[in-house]
Amino acid sequence: MIDAAEAAAASGLRPRLFGFGRNAVPAPVRDPAVLRRHPHLVRFADVEADLDLLINRAINAIMDGEPAEDEILGHYVNIASLVRAVSFREGKLLEQAVERVAKANPSILVLTQSLKLPLVKAAMEAVTGNDWSSLDGIKLDCEAPAKGSYTPDLIVVNRARHTAYILDVKRSLASYGDTSRLEELKLKMMASAMVLPDWLYKNQKRLMVDAVEVAIVDGASRPSDHANGVWALSELDDLLEIDGVAACMAELRLRFGIRVQQLLEVEARKALGGKEQIAICASEAVIVPAPACSRINLNGPSRTFEEDQAARSHDDDHDRDEPGVDEDEPTPAFIRIGFARRPARH
Repeated sequence: MIDAAEAAAASGLRPRLFGFGRNAVPAPVRDPAVLRRHPHLVRFADVEADLDLLINRAINAIMDGEPAEDEILGHYVNIASLVRAVSFREGKLLEQAVERVAKANPSILVLTQSLKLPLVKAAMEAVTGNDWSSLDGIKLDCEAPAKGSYTPDLIVVNRARHTAYILDVKRSLASYGDTSRLEELKLKMMASAMVLPDWLYKNQKRLMVDAVEVAIVDGASRPSDHANGVWALSELDDLLEIDGVAACMAELRLRFGIRVQQLLEVEARKALGGKEQIAICASEAVIVPAPACSRINLNGPSRTFEEDQAARSHDDDHDRDEPGVDEDEPTPAFIRIGFARRPARH
C-alpha cells in the first residue's frame, strides 16, 4: 500500500491545482469511498469535535443577542433578530471551519488576524481603468499613499506553490445578484492583491509569494464563475488541495442548519402563543359604538358626493325653520377628512 503522494511521485506526475484529468492521483485501495485528486485528505470524523465546538459557539452567540423592542415586528422581533444573527454568524463559522480543515495540508498557512490591507491609490486606479489580465506581475508598495483599507476574511498561503489567496467568504451571494456591491468588492480585492506580496514580506516574517489570486467563496454553493472570481464552497478541495474539504463543509452546514431551525421553531411557537393570547383578549374586549352624529369620518362618508350635498342642503333648510336660529350667524364649515377619492364625473 502506497500513499497518494508517493504514487504521484512514483509516476512522475505533479497534481495540478485544478486537475481533474490525466494528472489526477488514483485513490488508494484503503480509501475506496473518496475520489482522490490531491495528496492530502480530511474526513469529517477527523475534525468533528472541533467543528461541533465551532457550531456550539456560533449557536451560543446567536442566542446571546437581546433584541430591542420593535412596534412593527411585535412578538416576532426575536425571530427577526435570530435571522439577522444567523446571517452574520454563519459567515464567521465558515471562515473558522476553513481554517481548521486547512490544517490537513501542511503547506497551507491560513491568516485570520490583523488583515487590514491598504487600498493604495495607484492600485485602485490601476484596477479601475485596466483589464485585470493586463496587471499581471505588477506589485506595489503597501506603504504607498492609500485611501481606505480592505480586510479580507482569510488569506491562504500555499507555501509549496508560493501562492497567496485572498478569500472573502459569503454565506450566500443571492443578495449580491442585482447590485453593484459585488463589483465594488472585487475591485477592493484586486487592488489589495497588488500590494499583498509586499505586505506579507513586511508583516508576516518575510513571507514571500510569487502569485496572488482572489476568490469570493459562496457558502450556498450556487454555480461558480471562476472567470469573475466566484467559487462555490463545494470547490474548496481544489483551492486548498485537500480531498474531503467540501464534504466536511457540507456536513458542517447541515448540522448548523438543524440547530438554527430548532431555535427558530422555539421562537416561532413563543410568538404564536403570544398571538393567540392577543386574539383571546380582543374577543373579550368591549366594543364601544362610535357616536351616531359624528361629523368627521376618517374613512370618509359612505354616501356619494351628490348624496352628501343633498343631505347637507336638507340640514340647512331644517335649521332655518327652527326658532331661535340667527340667520346672520356663520354656518360652521364641514371638512371631510379621509382617503383620497376619484372626483365624481358630471
